[in-house]
Amino acid sequence: MPTEQVTEKLKTLPTKPGVYQYFDARGKIIYVGKAVNLRNRVRSYFHASGDHSPKTQRLVTEIADLEWIVTDTELEALLLESNLIKRHKPHFNIRLKDDKRYPYIKIEWQTPYPKVLTVRKMLQDGARYYGPFTNAGAVYQTLDTLRRIFPYLTCDREITGKDPRACLYYDIKLCNAPCIGAVTQDEYRATLDRLCHFLEGKSDEVLIDFERKMTEAAEAMQFERAAQVRDQLKALRHIVERQKVMSSTQNDQDVLAIARDKGDACVQVFLIRQGKLIGREYFVLEGTEDENLNQVVAEFLTQFYDEAAYVPPEVVLPVEIEAQEVDIITQFLKQKRGTQVVLNVPHDGPAADLVKLATDNAVETLTALKAQWDADSHRAEQALKELADGIGLNALPARIECFDISNTQGTNSVASMVVFVNGIPRKSDYRKFNIKTVEGPNDFESMREALTRRFRRYFDAKGAALHSVEQQPGRKIDPSFSVLPDLLIVDGGKGQLGMAIEVLKDLELFGQVPVCGLAKQQEEIFLPNRPTSILLPRQSQGLYLVQRVRDEAHRFAITAHRAKRAKVGIASQLDEIPGVGPTRRKTLLKHFGSLEGIRAASVDELAAVPGVPRDVAITIKEQLG
Repeated sequence: MPTEQVTEKLKTLPTKPGVYQYFDARGKIIYVGKAVNLRNRVRSYFHASGDHSPKTQRLVTEIADLEWIVTDTELEALLLESNLIKRHKPHFNIRLKDDKRYPYIKIEWQTPYPKVLTVRKMLQDGARYYGPFTNAGAVYQTLDTLRRIFPYLTCDREITGKDPRACLYYDIKLCNAPCIGAVTQDEYRATLDRLCHFLEGKSDEVLIDFERKMTEAAEAMQFERAAQVRDQLKALRHIVERQKVMSSTQNDQDVLAIARDKGDACVQVFLIRQGKLIGREYFVLEGTEDENLNQVVAEFLTQFYDEAAYVPPEVVLPVEIEAQEVDIITQFLKQKRGTQVVLNVPHDGPAADLVKLATDNAVETLTALKAQWDADSHRAEQALKELADGIGLNALPARIECFDISNTQGTNSVASMVVFVNGIPRKSDYRKFNIKTVEGPNDFESMREALTRRFRRYFDAKGAALHSVEQQPGRKIDPSFSVLPDLLIVDGGKGQLGMAIEVLKDLELFGQVPVCGLAKQQEEIFLPNRPTSILLPRQSQGLYLVQRVRDEAHRFAITAHRAKRAKVGIASQLDEIPGVGPTRRKTLLKHFGSLEGIRAASVDELAAVPGVPRDVAITIKEQLG
């Protein structure tokens, strides 16, 4: 039976299109859906019917409240639903498994001299984007190869064509040096345009262009230039050889196939451009248990193409989807592409063979992934058990929080909080604290401030959860602070542990929150009321877990500190580094030309500068990265 609050709201539902959200008793969104008619769709959940799937029946029992948003069209409802699912990741929705954003290749076409970058988010900034890709390592490897064929800029120089000399990348043929006028702006952009064409699958026309340039250079007796183009052409052909011809029609199409196992589904996407298979990506979906395959396909289409940099004119599907969904999704794809997109479900012929091939790949990929997940889960459980046994916990520490402090001689201090759940990093729960009340290099007081703020936020969240939204307007519950850790780790020895204990006692949490300190030198673990430290076995999974947690806290603290320090001027950034005064700062800037030049230099290059000892060079590298 619906709650009284839900029953009253069911009476006021409009008959317009829109999006509805279901909340559990804690006020957390557990499902987001769209509807052509909100009244009919939402009420259907609460009808006593045997047609509901077990998953829907479980959902209904958890609904404590509902809200809705009216939209003008079904397409607006589809887009809003997709955005809300990505933002809140409701438990009962079908959703992409990974929290992280997938990488894209970005070519800054809106600038006079475009650079090529890898980014995690597309912006409406005039740049050209390619992706998303699921394998970041493969993206970097591909760009490394393509840069030798299509040299491009990576520096932050202002390109005037009048610089006295080029950088090292020009000498090793990874940049064609527009900075010294070795190529004109038009020539540089032509190179990047060929790179774009290649990424778009237009490899034949790029090969023809390179063959023409090689012939022209040879006829003009520019043999060194001809040899360089020949080497680029050879590397290009090597890449093209891996692209299989899949269709004689030379069309652009994406081919989708799905493998499922319990609540997980693996979607394989074949990217076919001009009849050639230029790449294949896989994506894992959660929340697919008890869902029809056509509904899983429909949800994936919306979430994937909302993030895709390119929508082809044809998308080949493994199954039919509902007619009403087809109409909305084709509208959505047309809006993204700018022209009509066809959803094709082949039953025979070459397209059906492609779906079968993609399905076989999806099955193999999901099998391999689940084997990896099972192995990782076993290792994580073993590590948690060894850690719990080693430090005397009564239960496995499902949620571990670790704190670290980063500063430069007491300035720009930042504390990091990283969270591991069941031995796996939960980056969505990571938090940073800009230290506000501590003057100078005082890590103990900085840790006190960070821990105090963290646990006070727990009480804030706990208090808010006990009151209705109307009684606490504007109060926002942060999920990372709303639960207590099963183990709190502070980076440091007895001193830092003592500070953490004081904070927990002041807030009456000592005894509720197990706490320990981890010293870097010998990986010693210090516990309350224990005079000697604990050393976990050197090869134990428990020790490896503690090290990973501590290293992640250190990395996150350093990253946050660098981001904060980046807002400070160049001189201040250098002056903050121990061992770098005005004289060395001036010498370094004169030698390397800029802060970016100093940052890019190796320790050996820094130590080679007159007046810069090696220990100072190491410190500079650590501080500037």
